[in-house]
Amino acid sequence: MDALVLSDQVFTEVLDELEKHSKVNFCLDGQISIVDEYVEIHPESKERIVNLVKQGRLFLGPWYTQTDALIPDTESILRNLIIGINDTQNKYGKPMMVGYLPDTFGFNAQMPTILNQVGIDNFVFWRGTNFNSQTNSVYFKWQGLSADSVYAANFPFGYFTAQIDMDSKRNLSQFVDQRYDPAAKFEADHFKNTEVLMPSGIDQMNIIKNISKTVSDLNDLSENDTVISSYPEFISKLRKRVDLPTYKGELRLPTYSRVHRTIGSVRHQIKTNNFALEQKILRRIEPLAVIAHKSGVEIGNGLLIKLWKKLLECQAHDTLGGSVSDNVAEDIMHRFKEANEIADGIENMIKKKIAEYLNLSDHDVLVFNTDTKPFSGNKVVHITASSLNLKFDGLKNTVVEKSKHYPVRHHILMMTPRGQEYTDEPEYYELWIKGELSLPSLGYKVIRYEETNKKLSEYIEGDENRITFKDQEVTFTGNEINYKNNSNIIKNIIQLVDSGNDGDTYDYSPLKNDKEVVLPFKNVKSLAVNEKAQKMILDGDYELPVHLSDRTSKNSNKKNVKYELEMWFDENGLLNFKLHFDNQVYSHRLRLRINAQIDNSRVVAHIQDGFINTENKNIANDWSKEFVEKPVNIFNFDKSVTVTNSVKHLTFLGKGMKEYESNDKYLYITLMATTGQLGKPNLSWRPGRASGDTTNQGHVMMATPMAEEIGDNDFEFALSIANNAFSEQKTSLETHRWLSQSISYQKQKLNLFINRLDNKIWETDDNPKINSELSIVDTGDLIVSAVYPSYSANDAYIIRIQNPTRDVITLPQELLRNSTVVDALENKIDSDGSVKAYNMVTLKRNY
Repeated sequence: MDALVLSDQVFTEVLDELEKHSKVNFCLDGQISIVDEYVEIHPESKERIVNLVKQGRLFLGPWYTQTDALIPDTESILRNLIIGINDTQNKYGKPMMVGYLPDTFGFNAQMPTILNQVGIDNFVFWRGTNFNSQTNSVYFKWQGLSADSVYAANFPFGYFTAQIDMDSKRNLSQFVDQRYDPAAKFEADHFKNTEVLMPSGIDQMNIIKNISKTVSDLNDLSENDTVISSYPEFISKLRKRVDLPTYKGELRLPTYSRVHRTIGSVRHQIKTNNFALEQKILRRIEPLAVIAHKSGVEIGNGLLIKLWKKLLECQAHDTLGGSVSDNVAEDIMHRFKEANEIADGIENMIKKKIAEYLNLSDHDVLVFNTDTKPFSGNKVVHITASSLNLKFDGLKNTVVEKSKHYPVRHHILMMTPRGQEYTDEPEYYELWIKGELSLPSLGYKVIRYEETNKKLSEYIEGDENRITFKDQEVTFTGNEINYKNNSNIIKNIIQLVDSGNDGDTYDYSPLKNDKEVVLPFKNVKSLAVNEKAQKMILDGDYELPVHLSDRTSKNSNKKNVKYELEMWFDENGLLNFKLHFDNQVYSHRLRLRINAQIDNSRVVAHIQDGFINTENKNIANDWSKEFVEKPVNIFNFDKSVTVTNSVKHLTFLGKGMKEYESNDKYLYITLMATTGQLGKPNLSWRPGRASGDTTNQGHVMMATPMAEEIGDNDFEFALSIANNAFSEQKTSLETHRWLSQSISYQKQKLNLFINRLDNKIWETDDNPKINSELSIVDTGDLIVSAVYPSYSANDAYIIRIQNPTRDVITLPQELLRNSTVVDALENKIDSDGSVKAYNMVTLKRNY
């Protein structure tokens, strides 16, 4: 709410100044969400904003919120642009079609590809460049992994390079000599630049009053000639240049500014919640909305966009990174709660109404497939039943994954046509039942169960120390988790390791004289079905130093930390894990240490719609002469990271984990890096001032006890191990299937709070007649990143197809025949019917 209070003054001054001085323009931060908030408290100013946008003097958009560019899903970054551009266009006028991210902590290598999807051919930014190892120019053509590129304009000294505040005005000569002219010279000297971009602003700064007079005074003192311009005007000049060098790759080097290379593990619960909500929207809610429309259930686009906006408000770079105060962190977690309530409510509405239209009984189960290809394999259905003695028609090899017993309740009120009556409520069970079934693509089918005299299979606890799947075997022997595949034996394939964290909410930093320790597993139990162990559960405990100071003290205070690891093979041969860690100590980093045991290997990370090879760079002992933070060999990934050579590979798949490190022997995945301070000065890996300004004059150090993440912490991940070389296509399909959802619904009255809105959604009459089975479209083995109702047409839906590989993919003629190829804003574009390497295609289809 502080931002809203500040905007009341700052934005009003902007409008007043622009209306007084016709030669002045202003870029309002590149994100439309803050403008919407301002208009809520100043509805009378909307017309003023519209007029200034029309005059080309107030620049709004293109983002809804200024996104992080390393952690979010590709579709989240893209939807941020789509919603931001559409909102600006619909409410205020022409958006600023500039890829403006002035403060984001580094950029994935596919940003040019993503920007091109909405017709943006340029990028304006601050952080991440190095003019020695990347490109020798502040202006360049930045190419994605695809052939798409953007005109990139970097201001290496920040969006405050030419910040003219009141102090600078009062000491203009000093400002010009010591700051303005040296910065302009640096930008001019880094390539042949006769015109350079000098942004003037900073967080929450007021508009410069009477800037024409200020620029005139500046020109009297400067060796440069300065004119008032805009980002779009400067980009138009870059488009005319044919001498710009080309760069391809990520922008994450901390040469002139910090990029916080280890922020990917700070406040991991924010990142885990973000990942889960992204998957819920993309793999459940939006495809269900398409199925709903086809079935006569209307879910308004406004509600779906509201859901997206709640998520996007959690994806600004500081927000998703976690470099915020605890007060802000509480707000972020509350937004996740609100978004999940919207998502769950939408799902509840769709499932119940379709079940109602199908006139299902309480023994029918409606099962959905939200993927655009037929499914055959295991799903989990969620039901209530009066006993465990059940037999399913359409669900084979069933086993109860989880159950909850509800005992008899007496004297329960019922509303009947005769009025209020009292009765006894019988006992019942809430059951999660896994079984094999086949489902049509992007649709649903109905299965049925009956009572029988035979009980459903349940897991029987035992002490087996071994699980198998075909040629794969995992054993727990001598406190080691060992893996075997034919003759390939990997000892200690996965371990938990821990060390102190002397960093803050921006960065991990090692503690001097501290060593990483292995947290051992000690006990094992198994869960068997039909006398075969299906799951293995290990537990352990270890005494860790309670506080950072205890890690280097001879008489340290220690506390016992407990953890549990559940593992099992799924039907596709992936080795799945659930780790529960009861954190009771402070300021430490917890990682997985994975022994891939692959010689002459390389590491391949999945990023936004593509894969990149990462190599450890040699870091000089005097690195601080070139970099403002240590350019550590710690990298980001999205969903998977692989160690491979020409004959075998090991792939790690993670739900919300975003950070890894590798060496010749191990792959490390960071699970959490906890801290009790917002920003600290003079870190081992980040010397000098504290990030977050906590050591600036007039500021205070700010404790962040929430960032210690004390208590329960849960992680889900998997390993794919095979005796063949890594394949981008196969790994992408494997990951997509691993993240597939189990979605079912039972129309029952035993417990109306299992689905939260069941008791609020009333039956209606004159319902449409729909089929008991539905399939909308089949895209085969194409990787579909999003399926959602069209934003521009009520009778259409969108399919976005990704190609995260180096090979061109030809789209099936049958799919193209009933589709229009559009850009991400749903404008029709020319197409040759293929998806280019590391690119994506959007199809618009009528229902």
